[in-house]
Formats: sequence, C-alpha cells, structure tokens
Amino acid sequence: MTVVEFRTIPEAHLDRALDLHYLVFLDKDCEDGTRKRHREILTHCDRIGAYQGDRLVGLLAAHPLSLSVPGGELPCAGVTFVSVAPTHRRRGVLTGMITELYRRCAAAGQPLAALWVSEAAIYGRFGFEPATHSYTVTIDTDRPLGLRIAPDGRPLRLVDPEEAPEVIGASHAAARAGRAGRVARDGFWWRTHILPEENEEDEDHSAPRVVVIGDEGEDPAGYVLYRTASDSEGRGTVHLQELEADSPAVAAALWEYVTSIDLVDRVRAWGRPPDDPLLRFAADRDQVRVTQEFPALWLRLVDVPGALAGRLWSAPVDLVVRVTDTLLPENDGRYRLTTEPAPGGHRMTVTPTGRAPDLTFGAAELAGCYLGGSDPAGQVRAGLAAEHTPGAARLLGDALRTELLPHTTDEF
Repeated sequence: MTVVEFRTIPEAHLDRALDLHYLVFLDKDCEDGTRKRHREILTHCDRIGAYQGDRLVGLLAAHPLSLSVPGGELPCAGVTFVSVAPTHRRRGVLTGMITELYRRCAAAGQPLAALWVSEAAIYGRFGFEPATHSYTVTIDTDRPLGLRIAPDGRPLRLVDPEEAPEVIGASHAAARAGRAGRVARDGFWWRTHILPEENEEDEDHSAPRVVVIGDEGEDPAGYVLYRTASDSEGRGTVHLQELEADSPAVAAALWEYVTSIDLVDRVRAWGRPPDDPLLRFAADRDQVRVTQEFPALWLRLVDVPGALAGRLWSAPVDLVVRVTDTLLPENDGRYRLTTEPAPGGHRMTVTPTGRAPDLTFGAAELAGCYLGGSDPAGQVRAGLAAEHTPGAARLLGDALRTELLPHTTDEF
C-alpha cells in the first residue's frame, strides 16, 4: 500500500478537503453559503493533509488563536475539521496528523493546542483533557423571572449584527481578561464564528439578535446575543448564545429582558459558566434549571515549561513535578516549579531537575488543571495523579486557583 504522507493542503485542494469532511461527518452537501464560509475558515487555518499518493485521506486544520490564561494570554493552535476517510480508519492517519500538528506548534511557538471534541474517547490518548466545563440553563418564561437583586435600570437597545463587533468588542475583551480559556476575536472571527447570518446547526433559528445595555453614547455595560425559534404550535424559544455584564445588576437586567420577550415560552442558554451569578440571584431555581453539564474546551500542553511559565499563579509554590508524556518526550521529565511575586500574583520559573518529585502528572491531567478549572487534589483522589509529598497537591491547587472559573463558548 502506498505510504501516507503528511503535508500542507494547498488552497487548490480546499474543496476536496471539505468533501472529505462532509463525508466523515455524514453531512449532506452543504448549501453554497455554508460551504463558502467553511472554505473561508480553512483559508485562515494551518492545514495538515494526509495524502496517499495524490488522494486526500485525512484533514486537520488549526486556527492560530490567542487564548486567555490566568494573568495574560498565549498562542494556541485551535484544532478543527479533523476528518479521516472511513476507508483509512485505524491506520495511524489521525496519529500522524496530530504528530505533525505538534511539530508545527513547536516551530510556531504555540505552547498550547485546544479543541472541541465530537467523540470524547478519542483525544485523551493524545494528551488532551477538558480544561473548561459548561452548563446548559433552561428558564421557563410562563411567569416573570424572579430575581433576588434589583436589575440595572439603564436603557436597552438593539444593535445591527454587522455593527455589533465594534459596539460590543470592548465588553467581550474585558470579560475574557477576567476568565481563562477564552479566544481573542478579530473581525473575521466575529463574522464567521459568532455572528453568521445562518446557524448551520439549526436552520430554524433566526438571524442573530444583539441587545446592549447602557446610555446612548457610552460604552455598553453589557450585552446579550441570541437567536429565536418557534415550533409548529407557535411556541417560541430564545437560544441564548452569549451574555456578558460588568455587574450583577446588569446581568439581571439582560436576563430579565430575554425572559420577557413576547411569544417566548422558554429560554435555553447553552454553554454558561458553572459559576454564573444567575444561579445565585435567581429567586426560583425550579424556574431556572441546569439541564446539562458538559466538558467544553479540551486543552493540550504542547510545551509544558512554556505553558507553566506563561500564566500567572495565585500563591507561592516550590515543588518538583514529574510529568509523563509518551507522545512528546521533550516534555517528559522532572521540573522544579518556583514562584516569585509579580503584579497581580506570582510568576513561575520552571527548571529541569533530578530531585525526587512531590507530584506526578500525566500531560493530559496537568492540562486539565492548567487553567484553574480542575483541582490537582481531585486528580490524586481519582488515581489520575500521584502525590509523593503530603500536602503537595493542595499547595499546587492553591497556586492554580483563579477568581473565576475558566470558560469559553467559542466553538471551532
């Protein structure tokens, strides 16, 4: 059999790449608008193809993202469009593409890679682990939303989706500065991933609606982005995509707005953070229900020392951590983690060492803790990490902890 080679997919092969993707994901031939958008997205990605001769049998694309981490942000490869021809499964095609991805991440100075999974069982063996978790919240609107706090009384106004990035971009940037795991957005990202005219996941959804709160001429204090849909009986649903607010009162006003829209029986908010203030200031938790919890962004530490040194830490620490990484042997080893005070927290120095370790982590388990969304002590209790020095996991957990849980809704 002809050897499979891994190389860049040229733009001349983009339609072949999309045909492969639609075949793998059992999609019908997409409408011209959706295919055009997918094609544009791929032109902005690093594209790895698995070729058998001239035949494309595998596709992996990676967005050049900037991901918020505690105290800053780091370059990150946002993995997407992963597809292996059904005729070439279990032949090492996916492993080869991910190996090539990691090589390119190292060359590009990207210490992180991230993805959303279609099948959770696949990516753990490549060192990925869920680093953020999300809730789906459902609100019945057959009665007014009960609130334990007074909503902000400033006016609300609709914003044209084409103008929305300029109007709400600063609000989103401020929100992501306070939460790890969020993607920096440029005009291309707003247009193709956040505000496309059609929702390709559900053709019955309306175009995006954007409402901001605040006095005219001032920067918005918050915004809500949603779509609507109605069934054959005229029952309406608000599908809330994003809600950002600079205070609990602003958040309360935006929730009050979406739950009071005429002809709407239900608000379904997919992808809310587990520490969403709504879950505390809602007066009736029978009305505001968490109906789903799921792992969201999966993270891979491609460069363990670079990733650890690239975030801010919440408490001083001096520990030796043994990292095991069979796919990236350059990560495998013992590291002494020491911190020194810095504005807003502590900066870390990562030094290879021969000292006995205080903790042992696999690369995936360390990635799950990296943004502050998972406690190392919990990993130890689950048998996924080993504590050799009593109390070491608690000390590392204190240093990793963040004020807000990591969270993202930017699917890619």
